Amino acid sequence: MVVKKDGRREPYERAKIVAGLRKACEKRPISMETIEQIADRVERAVFEQGGRAAASSFIGGAVMEALRETDQVAYVRFASVYRSFKDLDEFMREVEELIQRREQSNAPVEGRPAEKKNGAIA
Repeated sequence: MVVKKDGRREPYERAKIVAGLRKACEKRPISMETIEQIADRVERAVFEQGGRAAASSFIGGAVMEALRETDQVAYVRFASVYRSFKDLDEFMREVEELIQRREQSNAPVEGRPAEKKNGAIA
């Protein structure tokens, strides 16, 4: 079972996760196989919770995390629908956070050479 934000309960449906992923990944270089793998990963996380019902917010968060690691454009698309941004400022804050995370993950780590981008060290 899935517990919605308003307290309603409905049966868990993998097809809804796949449909949301497909929409977010539309016209992106993401294969159906990758979408299915993300759905598998989310499904495992849901069932590893152990409870009889999963909060829709937990499921949405798991989808967002998987998309953030897979394709940042698909992540922003999904987040914009899932989080229902109230205005452009909220949306921009999310994009800025995504950029910061990307920059931190590309930062040189001690003992690892800096990555080169277009001939320049990042």
